[in-house]
Amino acid sequence: MSSVLFDVPGPKARTRNVYLNIATLIVVLGIIAFVLFRFYQSGQFTAQKWEIFTFPRVQEMFLTVIGATLKAFAVGAVGSLVLGIILAFGRLAESKWLSLPCYWFTEVFRAVPLLILMMIMYYGLPSAGVKGITPFIAVVVGLILYNGSVLAEVFRAGIESLPKGQREAGLAIGLSNGQVLRTILLPQAVRAMLPVIIAQLVVIMKDTALGFLITYNEILYYANFLGSQGQYGSPVVPALMVAAVIYVGLCLILSGVAKFVEFKMSSRVKVIKAKVGIAG
Repeated sequence: MSSVLFDVPGPKARTRNVYLNIATLIVVLGIIAFVLFRFYQSGQFTAQKWEIFTFPRVQEMFLTVIGATLKAFAVGAVGSLVLGIILAFGRLAESKWLSLPCYWFTEVFRAVPLLILMMIMYYGLPSAGVKGITPFIAVVVGLILYNGSVLAEVFRAGIESLPKGQREAGLAIGLSNGQVLRTILLPQAVRAMLPVIIAQLVVIMKDTALGFLITYNEILYYANFLGSQGQYGSPVVPALMVAAVIYVGLCLILSGVAKFVEFKMSSRVKVIKAKVGIAG
């Protein structure tokens, strides 16, 4: 038995891989244990540094900033998906007057770091006379411009990976190029590229933390505020650990929901294929 890309490992290779995996796991666990031990030695696990997290007001505020984080994520994710689809359609348009601007828009905003986009929105535009730019607007617009450009390439690659005959068949039955893209190619591309789309949505979730640098009151911003409370021992590390756990939990929930959607979509496709087979 052999794979297209490599030979299936034999007994010795499998044994060696098991030993390497065990050694890697031991090293990783050792690093984690060393870090936790250093935290313990420096007093990061003392009751004084964790007392602040037992206050009901602090717990309520964590719920508030989690809501602010999810709000920015939701608006940024929806906006990124919509912008990504529009730019992908523009890139695939037959008119150069439409495809070239979409191409340069995608390349420019995909190359600019997200933090710079947020800072331009929040600090640059007001200095140029643009009023009403709040931290939320700056975070969301930055997320949409950057991640929308990234998703545009994801959708474009997914559409172009499909067999050319599908587009030609759609055009042959009288559909316009836009109708072919919307009704035939895009649904298949989304299913094919769903793992990449999910990964990019998780990135959007984590990128909301950059709002901390432009004073957006999200999880990391509030964790930094708690870490500066000297009367409770300046619990910087505990606050960041709590923030990290919250982010991990949110990303795991998002991944779980996306996996469920992927499973339902795959199940629906299998049912449709089964019905078509029976009808045939």
